[in-house]
Amino acid sequence: MTSMPAEERIGSHIKRAEQALLAAKNAALRPAGVTVPQYAALLWLSEKPGISAAALARLCGVTPPTMNTVLKNLQERGLIARTPHEWHRNVLETRLTEEGEAVMRRADTGAVRVERALAAEFTGEERETLIALLGRCARLLDDQR
Repeated sequence: MTSMPAEERIGSHIKRAEQALLAAKNAALRPAGVTVPQYAALLWLSEKPGISAAALARLCGVTPPTMNTVLKNLQERGLIARTPHEWHRNVLETRLTEEGEAVMRRADTGAVRVERALAAEFTGEERETLIALLGRCARLLDDQR
């Protein structure tokens, strides 16, 4: 027996919700042929063209080596182009190709459908409260590292 019952562990509930969200998004993204990490990279690249891999990794919440793998796969599929930065030759700028933009739009349709269904489950006030509570969780856990 442990000193804290499993049903009282907030982390278990957060993990269950995260797993359900990832499963729903993976299913929604399957027709576009991308994974959740690939979609996250495409989404951020559509909003921040030219961003570095390190900055993209931070935005997507993955490690730089993981992001490099994601980017390698996207580049091999012709969805992104990586070119040396004009002033910092060791930094590669990453941008969506035309095909990458098309895939991102298809993937985004599915992802937005999942996000809207999730948001519709809560009132506006509940959504704001949930976002604030999850933010508090993240801050506390970041501080504990």
